[in-house]
Amino acid sequence: MQVTSIEIWRALGGGALIGAGSAALLLLNGRIAGISGILGNLLQGSIGEQGWRIAFIVGLSLPAWIFGVDVTLLPHDMNWAIAAGLLVGMGTQLGSGCTSGHGICGLANLSVRSLAATLTFMTAAVLTVFIVRHGSTS
Repeated sequence: MQVTSIEIWRALGGGALIGAGSAALLLLNGRIAGISGILGNLLQGSIGEQGWRIAFIVGLSLPAWIFGVDVTLLPHDMNWAIAAGLLVGMGTQLGSGCTSGHGICGLANLSVRSLAATLTFMTAAVLTVFIVRHGSTS
């Protein structure tokens, strides 16, 4: 699989936007950008500060729709996507935070717990990709 320069720029731009959004949320609202927690509280209808949660989720997803979503990256079997989503949800509950909360904000705050969580989910991701791409095809 060949990576094109446009994909590299999209990844760099996306990473920069996530970092800028996380920094802005912390500086302007005093909140950590834990996406699963923000979305979870929004979907549960938690009473209180829903406005900033809606604005953050819309701001997070809007660039993907403006610049286009590469549908070839979406799984062909939605059962896998549903299973993956459930596993991610269980992991965020077990790890008391998600990849954005630990990997972006927690590491920036030099949190040892976030370092352990980030090393754990990155190791699991690397192993999963290796197994899926190099597993038996019989």
